[in-house]
Amino acid sequence: MQTYAPLAITAGEPAGIGLDIILQSIAKLKDCIVISDEVALRQRAEQLGIKLELTQQPALNNHQLQFKPIATSTAVVAGRLDPANSQHVLACLDQALRGTVTGDYSAIVTAPLHKGVINDAGVAFTGHTEYFAEHTSSEVVMLLVAGDVRVALATTHLPLSAVAGAITRDLIIRKVTILDHDLRTKFGLKKPHIAVCGLNPHAGEQGHLGREEIEIIEPALQQLGQQGINVSGPHPADTIFCQHHLQHTDAVFAMYHDQGLPVLKHIGFGDAVNTTLGLPIIRTSVDHGTALDLAGSGKADAGSLLAAVDLARHQIKAKL
Repeated sequence: MQTYAPLAITAGEPAGIGLDIILQSIAKLKDCIVISDEVALRQRAEQLGIKLELTQQPALNNHQLQFKPIATSTAVVAGRLDPANSQHVLACLDQALRGTVTGDYSAIVTAPLHKGVINDAGVAFTGHTEYFAEHTSSEVVMLLVAGDVRVALATTHLPLSAVAGAITRDLIIRKVTILDHDLRTKFGLKKPHIAVCGLNPHAGEQGHLGREEIEIIEPALQQLGQQGINVSGPHPADTIFCQHHLQHTDAVFAMYHDQGLPVLKHIGFGDAVNTTLGLPIIRTSVDHGTALDLAGSGKADAGSLLAAVDLARHQIKAKL
């Protein structure tokens, strides 16, 4: 028996594959409400040859999809971006966030949106993670999950030239503290082990390849250990992902985006999940983009969406 409120799924960029992967997964989304445009949903279902019954009540069969209608500004054409529909995308996020904060929804699962077209519409937008962080006044940590492998990031969407300057002792302490807290409360881990990467090759080679490990990362880890957080490192990033290390690690804390995520996506691309820690709500997401060339083709893979829904359910149950 379901003991939690429905999960809200935002359909993302209506011209992309968000609608496709939702429609392909109808039978497995009975505890979900999809926030999207009604006409776009019906048209994409017809294009894909999928039987669809839309309802604003809980779904009762494998063809019913519970939905919350938010209209687009212009007609949606699969694969064709239109900046006029960017406000629709943001309105879906706002609806999901309001409903989750008030308890009408138990979590948010986001299908992919297109940051470029939202910016083309005149809205400064850097991504779901930053949007939810700003609208809840939260400091957040991006965590990617593929099976038992979890990779969190100290910095996210920064040019590589800006990463070293962004890594501070205080940043590491704040982010790892959030990671430890949410691994306990949202993943049910009693004393998670967090392996922290160095910034430089070979974790700096005792200062010969950079001093960030000695002057910033090691002091931060010492303080975290004094706070009772189970951390180790700084580890060379080229060896921490070996299996004999990962089997004793609950999460790897990487210093920058392309230090940790290529390995994780190699392990689980198509089934990996992005989840935002530090929010007052649960939010998970697919690990891929809008794939405009696949929209309406029937060739999109719904694996990451289903994994994101499953992870949201796991986090909900861990908090019950």
